[in-house]
Amino acid sequence: MRAALNCQSREAEVCEILEAAINTQGRLKLGSLSADLGRRSKLSDAELAVFERTRDKNNAQAPGLG
Repeated sequence: MRAALNCQSREAEVCEILEAAINTQGRLKLGSLSADLGRRSKLSDAELAVFERTRDKNNAQAPGLG
């Protein structure tokens, strides 16, 4: 539907959507935000250790598309 509204082929529309999804220019990155919060909070080593112990260290799983 979106492709027809923009007078493009489906393939062109998919490429445009994927390009927009991976283009992070101008977006705040979560890692940068987390690092900034960490610097501002001035946690002690003991406080930071609590986060390290409880942090989920498993790799994220991609959602099923089927």
